[in-house]
Amino acid sequence: MPEMLDAVDRRILKALQRNGRMSNVELANEVGLSPSPCLRRVRLLEESGVIDRYVAVLNGPKVGIGLTVFVRVWFKTQDSTITEQFAETVRNFPEVVECYLTTGECDAIMRVVTADLHAYWRFQADHLTRIPSVQSVKTDVPMETIKRSYELPLP
Repeated sequence: MPEMLDAVDRRILKALQRNGRMSNVELANEVGLSPSPCLRRVRLLEESGVIDRYVAVLNGPKVGIGLTVFVRVWFKTQDSTITEQFAETVRNFPEVVECYLTTGECDAIMRVVTADLHAYWRFQADHLTRIPSVQSVKTDVPMETIKRSYELPLP
């Protein structure tokens, strides 16, 4: 699919990544199209799955989610049953906003959000360490956010 994106599609995607709520008229003006062809291109990008969905990015502390931690997880064994059981369990935790199976030192890395450190400690004790496939958990607490972006770097 990426080879099918032309320069106008990329301009549309860059603009929508910055502001997914802009009107079609604003978008058309920004990318140099008239509104009808612009809307047609956006619909094609949506239908093809290039645009996955539109979301509102919330300010965590203003909604009571003041802590983000990064959690490294090691499994007891590394077979497909263990991995799938872990994945199924973690998908059900709203606190886990990202989770990746990894190569290297640990088996999985997660980004977890909670109200505060005590809430995370309870989440770790009551949920993460009770997953049968989990051998150990190490938590990294960031001290300051230097950059946070949801925009993919399109050429």
